[in-house]
Amino acid sequence: MIEKFSQKRIYMDYAATTPILPYVADAVIKYMYNEFGNPSSLHYFGIKAREIIENTRNTISNFLNVEPENIIFTSGGTESDNLAIQGIILANYPKKQHIITSQIEHSAVYNTCLFLKKFGHEVSFVSVNEDGLIDLNKLEKEIKPNTSLISVHYANNEIGTIQPIKEIGEIAQNYNIAFHTDAVQAFCKIKINIKDEKIMLLSGSGHKIYALKGAGFLYIKNKSIIQPIIHGGPHEFELRAGTENVLSIASIGKAIEFLSDKIEDEERRLRKLSDKLINSIFNEIDGVHLNGSLNSKYRLPNIINLRFDNVNGYDLMLALDREGIACSTGSACHSSSMEPSRVLLALGLSINEVLSSIRISIGYFTKEEDIEYLIKVLKKVVNELRK
Repeated sequence: MIEKFSQKRIYMDYAATTPILPYVADAVIKYMYNEFGNPSSLHYFGIKAREIIENTRNTISNFLNVEPENIIFTSGGTESDNLAIQGIILANYPKKQHIITSQIEHSAVYNTCLFLKKFGHEVSFVSVNEDGLIDLNKLEKEIKPNTSLISVHYANNEIGTIQPIKEIGEIAQNYNIAFHTDAVQAFCKIKINIKDEKIMLLSGSGHKIYALKGAGFLYIKNKSIIQPIIHGGPHEFELRAGTENVLSIASIGKAIEFLSDKIEDEERRLRKLSDKLINSIFNEIDGVHLNGSLNSKYRLPNIINLRFDNVNGYDLMLALDREGIACSTGSACHSSSMEPSRVLLALGLSINEVLSSIRISIGYFTKEEDIEYLIKVLKKVVNELRK
């Protein structure tokens, strides 16, 4: 049982997962009762389920300005990343290949690359600067004759740093190398231009855009460049076997329908709230630092990673939770681990500095009064923890 310390509850962990939009929930409930068929069945119920999947595929493809047949549904961002990376390697089997990625990738990319190293493939983990930006010159210097893939996330899940995706895409195109980006945190938060940015593969996930957990997608410009990693039936253009998760897939389409014409306004609103939080904390609390880029051009509007001198981040997170504020010390994928964040260490921070950090991530339901309450509580609990 969770002990109740505060009547007020504010969610500020949107980078871990998002609440479901009422618009999405209403549609999903209707589908749950009426459209329960297997989308591979040829009778009425199967056809109706198939329509939902294909309508969602069209919604995503229209939003990204790509062809519907280039969207492959998966169980989420992790599977999409694995399909992109392992799929490229399998397509070139038995050739030993080389992958270029960054030191601060999500574990779905980072650990997949480590896994492939066990089978004799090479991986270059390119360093980043103190803002979390990848060094383009170092990236290009890592290219070898057997480099088959460059995988760099669009924006980091812990510090929100937005990478120079267009420049990376141009490098990959110049060397005829496949370019994959994990856009799980960026998708529906900022504008993405797949064609202009020369992206060949892009991963997305439903539960980061106010949809259900359990479904994501992979955009593939040319499906012939990858092989499936899950085998069985001929689902998803024979690239991802298994009965599709109709409800979760449908929720992605509904979330995009709701968000698509609000992205620029919402980005401005969240940027304003983030700036208010950062400026107020810097002015009212001593010994506070932003992890990542201060330049909003290179930072998502909703992720703020802060470190507090002489404060343990884990203790601060628990203190905030007792005051009704939910945030994190880093990626939710590593929330059970007390190990210092690999991402923050890559910025050049010491272990003590890393362990003094928390991640605050806001979203569609965050209000200005929530930010004001957070500032008030932070001043109080930081002062208490420093005593």
